[in-house]
Amino acid sequence: MTHITYRGGVSIPELVIYVPALLIAVLLSIRHGFTHASGWRFLVVFALARILSSSFALALLSDLTNVSLNIGYSILINIALSPLLLTSFGLVSRIISDINTRKVTIVKPRMIQPVQIVVTVGLIIGIVGGDEAGTSYNKTGVYEVKTLTKASVVLFAICLAILVIFVISLFPVVSYAPPGEKRLLFAVAFSLPFLSVRLIYSLISVFSGLHSFSFLGGSETIILCMALLEEIVVVVTYESVGLTLKKLPKASKDRDTELQSHPPPRAAQPEYQSPQYGPAPAAYRSEA
Repeated sequence: MTHITYRGGVSIPELVIYVPALLIAVLLSIRHGFTHASGWRFLVVFALARILSSSFALALLSDLTNVSLNIGYSILINIALSPLLLTSFGLVSRIISDINTRKVTIVKPRMIQPVQIVVTVGLIIGIVGGDEAGTSYNKTGVYEVKTLTKASVVLFAICLAILVIFVISLFPVVSYAPPGEKRLLFAVAFSLPFLSVRLIYSLISVFSGLHSFSFLGGSETIILCMALLEEIVVVVTYESVGLTLKKLPKASKDRDTELQSHPPPRAAQPEYQSPQYGPAPAAYRSEA
């Protein structure tokens, strides 16, 4: 009879949670659109990653020493923050676009995509770093966090700090958002403490050298309390809000994409008129 380990016991309820979460994420992506501005498709990626990591953990019940499964599990734990950050920026992008139809904001929609690119770079180098660590572990039997993995976590930390700044800057103008859309900003703001705890776990894991925080063979209780539970709260929050949002008409989706790549032009300055002589002659206007 197969013995259920702590990790396996945690993975079973994860599957119970993330299989429906995946279906809801797909529904939201179809309803709101698979565009960068929506962010919902990144929830699909995250749910798939969590289902895959849980499957790895259950597969390890029959072979605890399988290097490939252990490394795959550790990589998925490390990079899990990236799709949640991408989703968060996607939701912020939508609220920024909505507000900018009524009020010009400090944070522009075009500012979102460069940050999302940085998160994506962090995701890629995190995978590469995890693969390098796996290759080294397979040869030496010692798991060592590689420089690329550390760099990926630093990029996530920088992007989370930017997300906090964006959210704080939007609160003074959130009243300009359409009815029902304001809850997007509140959902992201509510999730920030949980994303921060999740980030702290990753920072300690890659920089402290403490075995209990290690991605591979670390304390499952710490992973549960500082990573897995926080991720569940964020996913439930975003999907709950997403289900209550109205579907954007196609014109609004096109507008969001247009605002990201081509911000609205500044209003033309009014023509100067002298209080005594009236409008300036055309020759003087052209010279000016």
